[in-house]
Amino acid sequence: MQISDLPYPDPGVPDARSGPRFLLWLGRNQLAGQFKSLCWGLMHFCGIAGLPFAVGLGVEAVVDRDGTRLLLVGGLVLLLGIAISLGDTMLHRTAVTNWITAAARVQQLLARKTAELGAALTRRVAAGEVVAVSTGDVEKIGWFVEAVSRFLAAAVAVVVICVGLVLYAPALGVVVAVGVPVLALAVLPLLPRATKRADIQREKAGRATELASDTVAGLRVLRGIGGEELFLGRYREASQEVREAAVRSARMWALISAVQVLLPGLLLITVVWYGATLVLDARITVGELVAVFSAVALMLYPLRHFEEIAMAYSFSRPSAKRAARVLSLTRTDPDEEGDAGAEPDATVTPVAPAKPTPAAPAPGGDLYDPETGLLAPTGLFTAVVCGDPDLAGRLAERLGGHPADAVGSPSVLLGGVALDELELDTARTLVLVQDKDPVLLSGTLRELLDVPASHAVEPSAALAAAQCADVLDALTQSAPDGVDDPMDARITERGRSLSGGQRQRLALARSLVTDPEVLVLDEPTSAVDSHTEARIAEGIAALRTGRTTVVLASSPLLLDRADRVVLVDGGAVAAVGTHRELLHGDPRYRAVVTRETDEEQLLGTVERLDTLRELTEIEESA
Repeated sequence: MQISDLPYPDPGVPDARSGPRFLLWLGRNQLAGQFKSLCWGLMHFCGIAGLPFAVGLGVEAVVDRDGTRLLLVGGLVLLLGIAISLGDTMLHRTAVTNWITAAARVQQLLARKTAELGAALTRRVAAGEVVAVSTGDVEKIGWFVEAVSRFLAAAVAVVVICVGLVLYAPALGVVVAVGVPVLALAVLPLLPRATKRADIQREKAGRATELASDTVAGLRVLRGIGGEELFLGRYREASQEVREAAVRSARMWALISAVQVLLPGLLLITVVWYGATLVLDARITVGELVAVFSAVALMLYPLRHFEEIAMAYSFSRPSAKRAARVLSLTRTDPDEEGDAGAEPDATVTPVAPAKPTPAAPAPGGDLYDPETGLLAPTGLFTAVVCGDPDLAGRLAERLGGHPADAVGSPSVLLGGVALDELELDTARTLVLVQDKDPVLLSGTLRELLDVPASHAVEPSAALAAAQCADVLDALTQSAPDGVDDPMDARITERGRSLSGGQRQRLALARSLVTDPEVLVLDEPTSAVDSHTEARIAEGIAALRTGRTTVVLASSPLLLDRADRVVLVDGGAVAAVGTHRELLHGDPRYRAVVTRETDEEQLLGTVERLDTLRELTEIEESA
């Protein structure tokens, strides 16, 4: 796989049972790249390993005054230099390729999971954690995947140097062969503590990212209630905690680095002292001493990769754990890992369905939710009233094929076919859910409305139904000179230059353009005034004539335009009828829609009884 081949046609099905399993899965999917990097690394490090022996042979040639042998040694040094340069260049290229391809694979997996779960993702995982996984964690995971091949090449080079020294100068080579494993393993007792401190730092950094993300998302509200300083103070505290944790972690890694400088220095001193003794005793030559000393000095370079792989794993393990937790979520299973401290491998989440995917239902089927008993007949405008806003949001998710309630809850049926058993693309084509907080991506209005659709609804008709005339005027006025068509006007990120009502209406127009078989709208007019809301209700009813439309709302203006209204109370359907029928005949419905208190309902009942009594007395007296 080359960088130019990215993105992957299919990033694969990850092993998301735990962080280490996920890292192992990534490594297995890049064996070819790892093998290339390992081969180039062996050329590079073995070239470095051969230099001391070449230097030793050169010193012996000078001592023996052998010009021919010295010339041959010069040619050997030249070849080793070419091998070192070529190996280092290609090692860097292949290692960086491994890093980027691993990061790209993780990014694709996260993007696919985000598209699969939709708005349900942030209900199961904090938005800040998703941001942390898709940014910093992706880089750390790629770092570990990239460092593995370099570490293996360095380890092989160290073994080759030690074996070569034992064969070249046994008396001194044995000292090196015994000392090098001690150098490599000396930091192992410190690694658990360093890893623990790194985990604490990552956890605190993740919390700070979550706090920052949530603060930015609610900045308008915070400014309205004067809570900016409060949340800013909280972020300062979280930031300081991250700084303190980072300093403690850095101290431990500094100690590990100091150990890896001190011990090799002691080994060099030992080699020089003992080697000089052997030279004086005529047990080794000066050239052999120079070769061994050079080998030990150059060995410090590959030994650094032992520290790097330890750091890369300690930093990537918690990152892989968070990524696995996100990737283990499915749209058909509830989130059983809502606790931030839960291990992602506590439950093995099935990724592929156990039974064959059913065929898409024939057009014209009713939408039915067995969990609540809600029925949305085909071709009708059905309004759903829930006293609990959270219940309305969960119900909207269920109607879109994202059940998030109890384990084993039945799936929503469309034309008798379970939505969560259909292919994701098919389910999205049949049922489209617009939640109460839709997101507008940056780009032109034309690009915003360029979505997969039946092409039966023109963008102009959708914009008119959503009452976007003033939005088009605002976009045209804010557009640069030369842009007269509002469809070519640019929308800033998340539509921040527009008001909440304007963003909501553009999102509604985008949903209407798609013209799905079933359209589910969760509070589509909560941010507009009553006059605009009435016109939007008429526009939706007119544009969606003959198409199944479900609106979760409590506004009388929307409810009055619906063909049928369903009251959901206590998680089940409690009443069905028209808005006017339920308003006069069901106290629970009236309480939700008119916001009447219990006392007001009782007073209204008493007044109606008094009126009825008076009418009865008049009839009797007549």
